Amino acid sequence: MSDRANLIYRYDGSLPGLLCCVFESCRTGRLPLDIWEEGEPSTSLAPELTIPADREVWESFDAPGGAVYHVTLDGQRVGGVVVNINEATQHNHLDLFFISPECHSQGVGLAAWRAVETLYPETRVWETGTPYFEQRNIHFYVNKCGFHIEEFYNRYHPDPHDPGEEDLAEEHFPGGEGFFRFEKVMNP
Repeated sequence: MSDRANLIYRYDGSLPGLLCCVFESCRTGRLPLDIWEEGEPSTSLAPELTIPADREVWESFDAPGGAVYHVTLDGQRVGGVVVNINEATQHNHLDLFFISPECHSQGVGLAAWRAVETLYPETRVWETGTPYFEQRNIHFYVNKCGFHIEEFYNRYHPDPHDPGEEDLAEEHFPGGEGFFRFEKVMNP
């Protein structure tokens, strides 16, 4: 992630909207000066960019088996988690997970993940994924949380569960490079 950009992100005030701001920051490598809800008065001369809530984020919230959690630190929201729980198979999925950059490297993410695992003790397998260029995420999932890399989706090996990604369009995968799929098999 680069240094702070001279830019303010605005969003619709929803958790999905805030997540979209975080994803936009990761996608572009720009860390905004601040993130404000629409309607908050401007207190900066910095340019503003409104980030719309993304369809996929909303779908994760509304999916059958979906559960949404806020990550808090000292009473303040500093992140969020969206999981999808399959009660029949207990092959569960971590759809979204983010921690505010100001709280990185303080153990907040690992504590939040351990809390999620505690909430779902019947889970047999956890699955998640991240783009190839997100080294911080890869380190977190593999070295901190105990996930293993199971597949690397790319233009030569597309995700068979996502038929819309056969061409791995530039807007989904910068440079057409791909996405890691991780699994964590839980102890019985």
